[in-house]
Amino acid sequence: MPNVPDMPRFLCRLLTCAAFCLPAAAQTPLPESVRAALARAQLPEDSLYAWVAPIEGGPATLAHQPSALAHPASVMKLVTSMAALERLGPLFQWHTPVSTDGRHLYVQGRGDPRWVNERLWGLLRQVMAVTGPVLAGDLVLDRSAYAIPAVEAGAFDGEPLKPYNVRPDALMVNQKSVLLTFRPDPARGVARVGSDTPLAGVQWPATVPLGEGACEDWRAGLQLDATDPTRPRFAGTLPARCGDKVWPLAYADPASFNARAIEAQWRALGGRLQGRVREGRVPGGTTLVVEGLSPTLPDVLRDMNKHSNNVIAQHLMLALSPGQPAQPANWEGARAEVQALVQSQGCRDDELVIDNGSGLSRQERISPRCLGRLLQWAWTRPWMPELLSSLPVAGIETTARRVPSVAGRAHLKTGSLANVAALAGVVHGEDGRRHAVVVMLNHPLATGAEARAVLDAVVGATAGAEAVRTGCCGRD
Repeated sequence: MPNVPDMPRFLCRLLTCAAFCLPAAAQTPLPESVRAALARAQLPEDSLYAWVAPIEGGPATLAHQPSALAHPASVMKLVTSMAALERLGPLFQWHTPVSTDGRHLYVQGRGDPRWVNERLWGLLRQVMAVTGPVLAGDLVLDRSAYAIPAVEAGAFDGEPLKPYNVRPDALMVNQKSVLLTFRPDPARGVARVGSDTPLAGVQWPATVPLGEGACEDWRAGLQLDATDPTRPRFAGTLPARCGDKVWPLAYADPASFNARAIEAQWRALGGRLQGRVREGRVPGGTTLVVEGLSPTLPDVLRDMNKHSNNVIAQHLMLALSPGQPAQPANWEGARAEVQALVQSQGCRDDELVIDNGSGLSRQERISPRCLGRLLQWAWTRPWMPELLSSLPVAGIETTARRVPSVAGRAHLKTGSLANVAALAGVVHGEDGRRHAVVVMLNHPLATGAEARAVLDAVVGATAGAEAVRTGCCGRD
């Protein structure tokens, strides 16, 4: 109890705290630069969700609808990244064992999302060095490590040929996508078509005609017809002025992709199959031939976060399902693991709704306060450098190039969907301190250039120390 002479000062401090300090879910005024950016974008203030605080810990310096749920789009990958680094560790790798019973060869997928063409090629070479190039039996593909419901590739937005819509698969070759190349040959009036992924039984057109027109929507102008996935056709033309072009494309028959890619690669290496490529389970008593290993988790996270890869994020989420790899992974188990971890770090159970961990979902939600507190917690963990290095550098790399206010001084994960624009990460401020920043816009006008300027304004205010400073009484 303070003595009598100290009583006026004590009461003053108590009243000041009651009026101005930040309890949980308290809101601060928006910086004028942010209010102006919202006005220019014709966005209401309630479309903005933001939370900024010192990364080392402490109360929020900017909080706008801090405890309200908002759609984060691909910023949700930050939550998946942190959960994976904490639960799996930076040395985690996916294993792809190949075994034999003396006649058949078994490839057991365990969820490696980075089993790309060159790694498939290397693994099959190792297999042939042990078994020889002639396989007398079948090549059996075991996909039983996932126990998840089948979902149509275009279920999210009606775009089944977009690589970001490829669904998770325990055995995932090259993310079930091809990279088509178009190289104009003006002398012949055509562009030569190439594919980076040979697929058994699939024949792409050798050329497409060159034509007139602009290049803004050259893919639509080619008029791809994939009704017959084994004989895709182009009914249109490629504008001659476009030059060389590449088209990442999810294969139209994803269920057959693994078998087609593995068979084509086996034959390209000089192998022969006297049986067939089919799906099945690895029986007991087989002998291990070789085991493929994915890159370590930090390398995979860099691919995922810098390029916002949804396939990797969903596979990483499923790797959190309890009992992996002995028990089939399922979404329910993975979600429960993430929820438990998030709640253990101070988020309430109503501050996170997680679906597949990638942000490619209309169900996923998180509060800015929850994500910000997770970033503060991540800063204390030994794997913090691995997380930070996986995020794009503001103003320089991939999706963070459009955040010029802190170019070279922030690591930020961005997110964008219809009606959603978001970013979150760590900003190095002009005051010499680092700040956790989370900002999300949920509004039909959220994806325009003016809306992106709102995100940049929040980050710029953070770096320039424009956020409201309180500093009275403990953490929010």
